[in-house]
Amino acid sequence: MKAGRKNLKRGAVNEDSLTLQDGQSIMRVLSLRGSNLIEVADTKGEKSLALFPAKFQKSMWIKNGSFVVVDGSGKEKAIESGSKVTCIVTQVLFHEQVRKLQKSPEWPEIFKEDNINGRAHAEAITSQEANQLKSCGDEEEEDTDDDGLPPLEANTNRVQPPFMDSGSGSDSDS
Repeated sequence: MKAGRKNLKRGAVNEDSLTLQDGQSIMRVLSLRGSNLIEVADTKGEKSLALFPAKFQKSMWIKNGSFVVVDGSGKEKAIESGSKVTCIVTQVLFHEQVRKLQKSPEWPEIFKEDNINGRAHAEAITSQEANQLKSCGDEEEEDTDDDGLPPLEANTNRVQPPFMDSGSGSDSDS
């Protein structure tokens, strides 16, 4: 980790509390669109596009499920003018900050529920997939290997060297 990112993270974590100004809100990142654009969801579940400023690019990294503080003060003007980008990211919340905020009353309830339901939903999906793999493995046991994967097909892009069987010539003579 370079010194710039380390100092940014150290300064952000040492900050005791996050105070949201007028027009700012906490949002969850849904997807990265490219060209400094990210799709975010607010506390009401509404999706919108946010601009990720270039000053954060080399020092802050975000991924799906991260939390950011966005400034949506000009949202109405952007919608009226026909722009799809409605807000600007002002701060990226680190994991330690999110943990502190989840315990505070400022944290939106919908994000608490999503976090709990997301884990339960992910566990349910993995258990269902495991059950499906077991049932498929029992039915098609001869077609699959021990690892539960289907057999590999021959690679048609690779030239196979000619196979010479020296033992078969002596058997045909006798």
